[in-house]
Amino acid sequence: MQKSVRYNEGHALYLAFLARKEGTKRGFLSKKAAEASRWHEKWFALYQNVLFYFEGEQSCRPAGMYLLEGCSCERALAPPRAGAGPGGARDTLDKQYYFTVLFGHEGQKPLELRCEEEQDGKEWMEAIHQASYADILIEREVLMQKYIHLVQIVETEKIAANQLRHQLEDQDTEIERLKSEIIALNKTKERMRPYQSNQEDEDPDIKKIKKVQSFMRGWLCRRKWKTIVQDYICSPHAESMRKRNQIVFTMVEAESEYVHQLYILVNGFLRPLRMAASSKKPPISHDDVSSIFLNSETIMFLHEIFHQGLKARIANWPTLILADLFDILLPMLNIYQEFVRNHQYSLQVLANCKQNRDFDKLLKQYEANPACEGRMLETFLTYPMFQIPRYIITLHELLAHTPHEHVERKSLEFAKSKLEELSRVMHDEVSDTENIRKNLAIERMIVEGCDILLDTSQTFIRQGSLIQVPSVERGKLSKVRLGSLSLKKEGERQCFLFTKHFLICTRSSGGKLHLLKTGGVLSLIECTLVEEPDASDDDSKGSGQVFGHLDFKIVVEPPDAAPFTVVLLAPSRQEKAAWTSDISQCVDNIRCNGLMTIVFEENSKVTVPHMIKSDARLHKDDTDICFSKTLNSCKVPQIRYASVERLLERLTDLRFLSIDFLNTFLHTYRIFTTAAVVLGKLSDIYKRPFTSIPVRSLELFFATSQNNRGEHLVEGKSPRLCRKFSSPPPLAVSRTSSPVRARKLSLTSPLNSRIGALDLTTSSASSSPTTTHSPAASPPPHTGVDKLSPCRSPSTPRHLRYRQPGGQTADSSHCSVSPASAFAIATAAAGHGSPPGFNNSERTCDKEFIIRRTATNRVLNVLRHWVSKHAQDFELNNELKMNVLNLLEEVLRDPDLLPQERKATANILRALSQDDQDDIHLKLEDIIQLTDCPKAECFETLSAMELAEQITLLDHVVFRSIPYEEFLGQGWMKLDKNERTPYIMKTSQHFNDMSNLVASQIMNYADVTSRANTIEKWVAVADICRCLHNYNGVLEITSALNRSAIYRLKKTWAKVSKQTKALMDKLQKTVSSEGRFKNLRETLKNCNPPAVPYLGMYLTDLAFIEEGTPNFTEEGLVNFSKMRMISHIIREIRQFQQTSYRIDHQPKVTQYLLDKALIIDEDTLYELSLKIEPRLPA
Repeated sequence: MQKSVRYNEGHALYLAFLARKEGTKRGFLSKKAAEASRWHEKWFALYQNVLFYFEGEQSCRPAGMYLLEGCSCERALAPPRAGAGPGGARDTLDKQYYFTVLFGHEGQKPLELRCEEEQDGKEWMEAIHQASYADILIEREVLMQKYIHLVQIVETEKIAANQLRHQLEDQDTEIERLKSEIIALNKTKERMRPYQSNQEDEDPDIKKIKKVQSFMRGWLCRRKWKTIVQDYICSPHAESMRKRNQIVFTMVEAESEYVHQLYILVNGFLRPLRMAASSKKPPISHDDVSSIFLNSETIMFLHEIFHQGLKARIANWPTLILADLFDILLPMLNIYQEFVRNHQYSLQVLANCKQNRDFDKLLKQYEANPACEGRMLETFLTYPMFQIPRYIITLHELLAHTPHEHVERKSLEFAKSKLEELSRVMHDEVSDTENIRKNLAIERMIVEGCDILLDTSQTFIRQGSLIQVPSVERGKLSKVRLGSLSLKKEGERQCFLFTKHFLICTRSSGGKLHLLKTGGVLSLIECTLVEEPDASDDDSKGSGQVFGHLDFKIVVEPPDAAPFTVVLLAPSRQEKAAWTSDISQCVDNIRCNGLMTIVFEENSKVTVPHMIKSDARLHKDDTDICFSKTLNSCKVPQIRYASVERLLERLTDLRFLSIDFLNTFLHTYRIFTTAAVVLGKLSDIYKRPFTSIPVRSLELFFATSQNNRGEHLVEGKSPRLCRKFSSPPPLAVSRTSSPVRARKLSLTSPLNSRIGALDLTTSSASSSPTTTHSPAASPPPHTGVDKLSPCRSPSTPRHLRYRQPGGQTADSSHCSVSPASAFAIATAAAGHGSPPGFNNSERTCDKEFIIRRTATNRVLNVLRHWVSKHAQDFELNNELKMNVLNLLEEVLRDPDLLPQERKATANILRALSQDDQDDIHLKLEDIIQLTDCPKAECFETLSAMELAEQITLLDHVVFRSIPYEEFLGQGWMKLDKNERTPYIMKTSQHFNDMSNLVASQIMNYADVTSRANTIEKWVAVADICRCLHNYNGVLEITSALNRSAIYRLKKTWAKVSKQTKALMDKLQKTVSSEGRFKNLRETLKNCNPPAVPYLGMYLTDLAFIEEGTPNFTEEGLVNFSKMRMISHIIREIRQFQQTSYRIDHQPKVTQYLLDKALIIDEDTLYELSLKIEPRLPA
């Protein structure tokens, strides 16, 4: 933009004339004088990028002009009034529309304007914005950047051309030199011819001596060179170069596979969908196709060029120069940045489009293409997100084997730094979209489809196998036995828990899921969890004895159908505790959100989203926190980066507790803080809730309005419209007598049938229903001893007593104030005015009581999740365990503690203090002790079934013993890995020992037939392991059979049957590492636990997350997006750890499998292989 403009008066007058006649915008505006705060009305005319103003509409000569190029126009606030004028003048002034024009020139004051109508002002602002040519300037900047990129590429090509020219010149010089040497040698040969003719007359003995001497010299020379070559082969430099070359070869294979994936994405989905969008009845629009795929086609073309360059470099092997290829790739990374920024929106558009049945049917048809190999569209859309981390890992390995003086080391380091910058953004996007991809994957597995999973706000919590008890009639369990085989098979269900729904499915033999026709989709807002049977219920006592207290109930009360109960059995008490903790928290979140909606919308006329927006700490980025665009299960923006203090503040925010945030925090907190700090924060919240909670949070927690809605409480409501509370409210109680089904006392509040109470402890729902009475039919007895209501507990404050007109008191055996009622009392009293007899001090005390009760329940909720799902934290840290016990005992001593809180505290204490009586799982050390039997079985006497079952048992015992904290921080890759991750290293060692045992057993036989039979038997063992879902065991056996010592035995493999070879190929394809173990992941997704996955697959995923993404930002904030991704992987690992096999331990078999004396080391194995089948002569 020009800093100065040459002014020509005649030209200016001509432009003013044109502006008056043909101006883009003309009219009267008030202009603020520069010397005083006075406004003068002028007639303005806008022509192209020049704004003229005249004294009046008929004036011919302009009073002034402004050059608008590069300016900006924005709305301005009305100036403060100096004094109070007449009412009409003030109204007129408030209705005027103010806006300001800011110029880019230094020293030029802004132009302040105003007009009478808002629409006129907006038109002037739009016209000035267009006249500023801001869009053209931005486009110019973009074009300049592209021009600079092209200039850089041209310069790079020029440099390369110069280098090639110099190389050609050097080669021409070398050719000339060689020609001169050839001429000199020819001349020497001509001079030696007379001497050679004389040599022919020498003595034959002399000729023999010279021949021997020549032979000896050649032999010595060859021996010397052989020694030199062998020394180099054994040198560290040669080993480093071999590894470097192997990395490059692997990179070429991975790039080839990636290009193939992009090819399927473009040709199998993008182009067919474009054609479908152009049809007469399009199932999808062109805009949606562009939103889903964006620039996928450009990415494919880019990587096809990159792949061709890699193959050309391989053709020049062993000279491998890769830096210039990455130099070409780096300027194109902005293409990836566009794809990354669009990724979340892409998956959301895809989820919305799938609600169209025609599109969903068409998409399934495309996904059925054999080239897709069972993978879904969202899987292909995610592949580019993982490519940049793969490049970073490859460059990291290349640099590890590239000498510091290498010619391309600096270029590789620069490429790695640039890729790491993009990788940080990618990790955030992958973390934010992980939930959408998980929901879509589960929805695709369900044959009937499930529309609720297409809701992008639905968050996945957990999945697993539970047993559904068949018949439940009128709340009575049928007398079935847990040991019944038919109950295990017919009642086994694959269950999925989300933040709003609970899905119950059966799995077919092909791995597909089928929703139950009745009770397959349970809306948690209609559910009540009964965790423990009531002691007074005889049938519940019987069921507890029958099922070993592994059962829990979900009572469903749909608004348009009869209530029913779902009874589920967990495999262990640990699994039951995990399921009930998560279900109760999801129900609490929904009901808390419902109550907050009623409180803020019905009473304060403030919507819940507005309530969140009004608290900037929940959505606005600050120096100590950064938010994502994605909302969590409580409709609050997810945290991307945050300080430890802000994370602890979110953990203890009394307004909501997101289950996905809680799970992520408890899985990963040891990366950025300690257990003592977390427990200290919980203790502060319990002891000092008012000083530990932000003031703004308390204000919003008790947001009220002046509207008096007391009439809503007086009116009687149907019990179905009110959720369950275990105590009466202070105002009015709706009591009904029903002979069919007894209901609990309910708070009559304007809640719809979909909103539930804030049930902060699941144990509150486990109490038996109390029969309600009508005050008119049976008046409660009146005692003259105490004027207090009988329903008041000793710890209930005076102002919470229930008072009835006429001095009557309520009679109920369960009248203590529950946390749900407590919260409802506070919100109802705040919104509906004070009840009769309540003064200001009582209302203040009421709020204090609610805050203390809510804080207590929040502490108990967090501790319950912590103790039930992360018991290892307390087993390994006795000090932490004692501090939690002391805190819980202090809670129990609280005189104001409610009965539900007391019961929840006692349950946590019981779970924490007792030895794990339910832990009947075997440990590897116990198995080793049990294997000390006098006689060991040999391989020939053991059946393939026995071997497969015991291998599966051992593999699962070792896999289950890994504590989740060992998956944090890549400790298995550090120098002190044996100290930091002993159980992961033990798992790796067990894998190697089993693989060595298989190879050693084959090599123990001298004859070909025995070795072939042994191979066939081990392949049969691997196939049985596959049927048992032990994919770790499958990989142990197949990796042993692929060892060089076994694989080279051609005579032995010739004796192996074709069926066995075909079966082995099938097993190898299942556990292949191709495509990040895509086949194994798909297989695990379609099988029910128990299962033993290959641990290396998850360790590779964790390495992808760790590489290039630090735990803390440069500002010291915790990278919580990374924590969320780590938590997802740990959650999947623990899903397979917690479900055990029902396989009996056989000491004789495990003694053979764990016998280290049978294992032969790698070098000895290869020597035996050469001895059995020597190398064929060349």
